[in-house]
Amino acid sequence: MTNIFQKLKMRNSKNANTKLESAIIKDMANKSSKLDPLLYGVTLALVAFGVLMVYSASHYNARVNFGNEFLFMYKQLVGAIFGIGAMFALSFIDYRKLIKFRYIILLISIILLVLVFVPGIGIENYGARRWINFPFFTLQPSEIAKFAFIIFAAAYMAKNAKKMSKFKTIIPVLAVGVGICVLIILQPNMSITMVTGMLMLAMLFIGGMKIKHFVMLAIPFMAVIPTLIIIEPYRMNRLMAFLDPWQSPLGEGFQLIQSYYSLGSGGLFGLGLFNSRQKYLFLPFSESDFILSIIGEEFGLFGCMLLFFGFIVLISRAIKIAQKAPDRFGTYLASGIAGIIAIQTLVNIAVVTGSIPPTGLPLPFISAGSSSLIVFLSSIGILQSISRNSHKSVQAI
Repeated sequence: MTNIFQKLKMRNSKNANTKLESAIIKDMANKSSKLDPLLYGVTLALVAFGVLMVYSASHYNARVNFGNEFLFMYKQLVGAIFGIGAMFALSFIDYRKLIKFRYIILLISIILLVLVFVPGIGIENYGARRWINFPFFTLQPSEIAKFAFIIFAAAYMAKNAKKMSKFKTIIPVLAVGVGICVLIILQPNMSITMVTGMLMLAMLFIGGMKIKHFVMLAIPFMAVIPTLIIIEPYRMNRLMAFLDPWQSPLGEGFQLIQSYYSLGSGGLFGLGLFNSRQKYLFLPFSESDFILSIIGEEFGLFGCMLLFFGFIVLISRAIKIAQKAPDRFGTYLASGIAGIIAIQTLVNIAVVTGSIPPTGLPLPFISAGSSSLIVFLSSIGILQSISRNSHKSVQAI
């Protein structure tokens, strides 16, 4: 009789434990499967602020040169609408489907990079061919190529996770990354080339590449940068202007000097919204590559610090999503998105503040440019999809 009671007690205990485990798993699943509201909130705040600042930085230039002070703002607003639509759509599509389409996405991005060199299709502007002319809009393929590489690399590294410590295993990722960099530098576009190269090294490191392999690749990469500068006279002029912009105040040093004036005028708290002086045709590309200078002039150091805090929150949420991803592909994909946002933001800040030689690179979510805005917003949708599907790993326990 005692044995029967003991067995019944053990069975009830097991049932209780099973129910408790099921409840815990169900609770974790419900918590994990939710979209990240903070990620949405920060992203939308950055986009809204970007639209406002694009108008502030461009309205005089647009009115004088194009007869419509809202021209750049309208374009940015259209990019924001399409980008936000793509963001919400991708949030509810399982990100794992990207694995099946990784080669197609990569191939399309490479074809688009080649098309910029085709007369009548590619647009030449300021001596560079970086855009494709479509009937109702222009497209910058290099923006798509960066994220196509992230998808390809994440899928490849997830499939070969146990072999990433071997050098021969990383060769396909290297080949694709270097190939994209070559097509971009031929446009020429050194800034995006540098960003893509840094992204490639960062993803390989996250994927498990050995330190010695990382050093082997990093050294040639660092050597390529001065080589590219030396072989092109205009890049060499930019380097000299970076070292001492006042040697050529009306030439190569002009833009950097105007950026200094803009940031310096802002002081701690800025001159106030719409009160920038450098945007009155003094600072070139004030609505795009150097929009941070106008932000600093109108909102001061504290305004810039608040903006940087927004980027820190955005990147930290992406890293957290990568940590909680249900599989390696999700981890690498989210890490790559966090990496490209961080790298491009830091490079833009460094250029505007004169920490590195001037080079054209938009500030994510803020600078004028529909292609960049749509693609970056789409990447936030992918992050949300990873976050929404994170519960699947818990259910598999």
